[in-house]
Amino acid sequence: MTTGPTSFDERYRAVETRDARFDGQFVTAVLSTGIYCRPSCPARTPKPANVAFYPTSAAAHEAGFRACKRCLPEAAPGSPAWNVRGDAAGRAMRLITEGVVDAEGVPGLARRLGYSPRHLTRVLTTELGAGPLALARAHRAWTARLLLVETDLPVSDVAFGAGFASLRQFNDTVREVFGLTPTELRRQRRTPRAAARTGHRPTGVATGGAGPAGRADQTTTAPGEIDLLLPHRTPIDLPGLFNWVRVRTLPGVEHTSPVVAAPFDEASPSYTRVLRLDGGPAWFQLHLDALGNLRLRARLTALADLGALVTRARRLFDLDADPVGIGASLARQPELVPLIARTPGIRVPGAVDPHEMLVRAMVSQQISTASATSMLGTLAAGLGERLPDPGESWHHLSTLFPTMTVIAERGHEVLRGPARRIAAIRGAAAALASGDLVLTSADDGPTQRAALLAMPGIGPWTADYVRMRILADPDVLLPGDVAARAGAAVAGIPSDARGLTDWAARTAPWRSYLTAHLWRAVAPTPGTPGPPLPHVPPQTGATP
Repeated sequence: MTTGPTSFDERYRAVETRDARFDGQFVTAVLSTGIYCRPSCPARTPKPANVAFYPTSAAAHEAGFRACKRCLPEAAPGSPAWNVRGDAAGRAMRLITEGVVDAEGVPGLARRLGYSPRHLTRVLTTELGAGPLALARAHRAWTARLLLVETDLPVSDVAFGAGFASLRQFNDTVREVFGLTPTELRRQRRTPRAAARTGHRPTGVATGGAGPAGRADQTTTAPGEIDLLLPHRTPIDLPGLFNWVRVRTLPGVEHTSPVVAAPFDEASPSYTRVLRLDGGPAWFQLHLDALGNLRLRARLTALADLGALVTRARRLFDLDADPVGIGASLARQPELVPLIARTPGIRVPGAVDPHEMLVRAMVSQQISTASATSMLGTLAAGLGERLPDPGESWHHLSTLFPTMTVIAERGHEVLRGPARRIAAIRGAAAALASGDLVLTSADDGPTQRAALLAMPGIGPWTADYVRMRILADPDVLLPGDVAARAGAAVAGIPSDARGLTDWAARTAPWRSYLTAHLWRAVAPTPGTPGPPLPHVPPQTGATP
């Protein structure tokens, strides 16, 4: 189920050709220098006898290697393996990147996964070459590098924002991982021109750095705000992603609009929303800068939430996907070649809040996207928590999506429609609030699906759609989805539920991306009037 090379020879060929598609999927350790690099590092290729490959940076750290100062392997896109893998290692990595080890320790991580700390450490060491503490430490180092290179935050703020318990721990980790002090690492800021000289797409643009033709990067932030570049593999269907969130935007909670990206006069899209995090509310915006790079702008109540926010933003736009590998696999089916050519680099949108995602999915049952968005907007306006107006630069977004407790207690006051459906939504919210229903981005897929199907009012379409969006499961097909079946008819493949299910088996493990292509086949081109066809299941699955 992997998209990248797995054998030594395959990985070495990727290093020889400096194939950037595999950056983030493994690292190359050079035995003679004690340094590890990303596959596309422009340095001279070492001899095979001097090379060892590791699945993660943490494994290379544990083996005594430090990061290359030239290719900055910590700045590579994330590994797509954590979405493809539904085993304990993959689920653990998703939780680690959300900061669970920093907040709850290894016992908390193990408890969430249903293992003892000792057994979980053994599993991760066997599978990934490092235990949970080392993996969490590597993720903190990644966040620290991001903040040091791309912001002007004081070093002390960087340390605690990255999740370190003390400045001494922060300094020791940065020196050990990068072979530089934090101050020296901050001097390694890479401008787009410098990145071009090394053959890399820029992985970090410092404020005030020189852009193409000597133009200055105009990215600026107000006091208390952070602006970071989000690396990803290309191609990527950004117009489709922005169009997806545009037709589902909830007023007061989210805003999608064109913005002028200086120094150019052309408009580029942005998506802004307010989100509830552990340390308090946070505002964030995904936008394109003047150089066409995707960036995350954020204002946080607690800087310690930054790592979790970056993870959620990346999941929302599926930024860790391997589009070339997925596209090549799907293109083995001749019927899909035109769809892949039309939309290279398609992504499957994720979710920034699992509980909110379930409510959205349940409200969307048997009604159009526009109707569901209107009803959800009414729900947010009526029951959402009000915040101080953040101002025009954040589009005056001042409403947090309602908590599950509030929806359970007062959802009937604002929801409209069949009483049975309203009762089902309130029941699911009550189960989430009490903990009787657990819904996270690191759930076991079959277990999550079974738990959802056991809830009144949740049928197969809702359970599978939620699994696709929350778990980023790459292999979910929605054969009963009206738009997916319409897209199948356009593509010339069976469009009845049974026929589509049988035909789609040949596209495993990428049936979520097949579904995305089918949706796109019947959607207007982004930027043209009219939203995509609604994704309407034929039944809600409600109990009689």
